[in-house]
Amino acid sequence: MKLVVFGASGGIGRKVVRQALDAGHQVTAYVREPKRLLLGHHPGLTVVTGDALHLGYVKREIAGQDAVICCVGSQGLGETTLMSEVMYNIIEGMKEHGVSKVAYVASAGIHGELKGLSGYIMNRVLRHVLADHLRAYELLLESGLEWTVARPMQLTDERWTGIYRQTDSGVPRGGKEISRADVAHFLLTSAASDANAGKSIGLAY
Repeated sequence: MKLVVFGASGGIGRKVVRQALDAGHQVTAYVREPKRLLLGHHPGLTVVTGDALHLGYVKREIAGQDAVICCVGSQGLGETTLMSEVMYNIIEGMKEHGVSKVAYVASAGIHGELKGLSGYIMNRVLRHVLADHLRAYELLLESGLEWTVARPMQLTDERWTGIYRQTDSGVPRGGKEISRADVAHFLLTSAASDANAGKSIGLAY
């Protein structure tokens, strides 16, 4: 599979790139700061430096790909439109070049699924970030593409297990966290198959 990863130098993005290369995929890693990718030379890896807010650059890198994975995240907790603007560009590029499969990592909470006191606190603290993830989700919902949205609970730096729970209704009962490596595994699985197409999936152990 040939895929482009936007936000490839972030915590989840790096895991996606590494796992994809290990699986034999051809990967284009789209980054703003290549030094943050922390990966050496690999024959299956192409590193592209650019701004995902630039529509023309995004369209260019989507051409010829089989799938897109978007791991772009917010730079803080304030008001933002970063994720939805990037998603708009990705959708436009995919439509122009006939690429149909896209996996996007958002966050648990975008559908108001976090309950109780802890949920209230998280919804307040992350309200601007969650609102923009929701806008990105709504763009995908109307796109006509084969999309999957990941909604992970609290992220950790533990190693990949391949064993986690998922649900398209809320979040896994009692689940508290999931590693970035396992979120990456879910994104790659979704990009390579139809199992989660058209679904917004809560993830946790």
